[in-house]
Amino acid sequence: MPRREEKRNLETIPVGSLGLIPLEGCRSLGEKVDYYLVKWRAERENEHKDSLAFTGYERPSYLLEAAVPRFGSGEAKGVIKQSVRGDDLYIMVDVCNYSLTYSLFGKENHMSPDDHYQDLKRIIAAVGGKARRITVIMPFLYEGRQHKRTARESLDCALALQELVGMGVDNIITFDAHDARVQNAIPLNGFETVRTTYQFIKALLRNVQGLQIDSDHMMVISPDEGGMSRAVYLGSVLGLDVGMFYKRRDYTQVVNGSNPIVSHEFLGTSVEGKSVIIVDDMISSGDSIFDVAKALKQRKAAHIYVFSTFGLFTNGLEKFDKAYEEGLFDRILTTNLIYQTPDLLSRDWYISCDMSKYIAYIIDTLNHDASISDLLNPVERISSIIERYNNGELQKEMAAEKN
Repeated sequence: MPRREEKRNLETIPVGSLGLIPLEGCRSLGEKVDYYLVKWRAERENEHKDSLAFTGYERPSYLLEAAVPRFGSGEAKGVIKQSVRGDDLYIMVDVCNYSLTYSLFGKENHMSPDDHYQDLKRIIAAVGGKARRITVIMPFLYEGRQHKRTARESLDCALALQELVGMGVDNIITFDAHDARVQNAIPLNGFETVRTTYQFIKALLRNVQGLQIDSDHMMVISPDEGGMSRAVYLGSVLGLDVGMFYKRRDYTQVVNGSNPIVSHEFLGTSVEGKSVIIVDDMISSGDSIFDVAKALKQRKAAHIYVFSTFGLFTNGLEKFDKAYEEGLFDRILTTNLIYQTPDLLSRDWYISCDMSKYIAYIIDTLNHDASISDLLNPVERISSIIERYNNGELQKEMAAEKN
């Protein structure tokens, strides 16, 4: 008997023929999403599947051929190699995939977020307004960290959102936006920021045995005041207490564009003997996570698990290896929404959370113009998997999967 989350009952007429264009940096994730869409639509029982409104509904693949070839000067153009007229298009882009390179005057140049964003615009321009609807799925929101003005500086995220809307994009879907209020820049258009809470909890329960999920044995911590809403949500759905660190900064000097952090001060109840979940939107260098983990260990926290939607690891993995050997943390969980190096995937301390099925759910539902509210707030899913974990059912399911 399939569980509730394994299927979606979609009876409405599709907006248009479904088309999926993952840019090169997002290709592997796009192929996984396509696999689920093909599988579900082949299995779905719908009495109208043979009608004109469902033309092209069931296909061997929804991936459309597109490319961004470059000239010797480093300039490029977007090319779509098949018809998209009347299609409901979903364009996927990973602006963090630095592994891709291109030739610039004979020299190898790694693609930056700016390059990926330009390629996205090129593909949208190649569509030429012929699609019925364009949805951009941009898991890591381009320039999302530059979301507010604190001095005379540019508001890059707002500019990018307005630019995409001006080019004819109807909806923008991102995951765990650094600050969801950037959607104020495009108040008349669709903007969704999707939580990854369920996938984190699921991955933790599948990989760690013997967890006691109650306020006596577990606690949720936000590493700064900006991420408090994530911690409050996670704590609320799990029934746990929440704590917070706030960064005390030296405002008399500026280092690398920001005021240096003097110390992390803790607000919350005792963490002694508890398993602690640190939840954040991204791990960049990892310095903040280490500072928080050290402070928690000094307060005698038993186990530390880190949930972070985007694992950038900008300064490499060596210091994470060292911190793990020293017992500073137990596991780090991040998603496959952005590029993951083979080195990262090989680490014992790392758990990858696959988001492809969740993205496929969103695309499938939106193509039918149905509500995605249960996907944006997965409280029922979380309650169900915790109940199965506590009853021992999850372990049995995992054993059955291996066999």
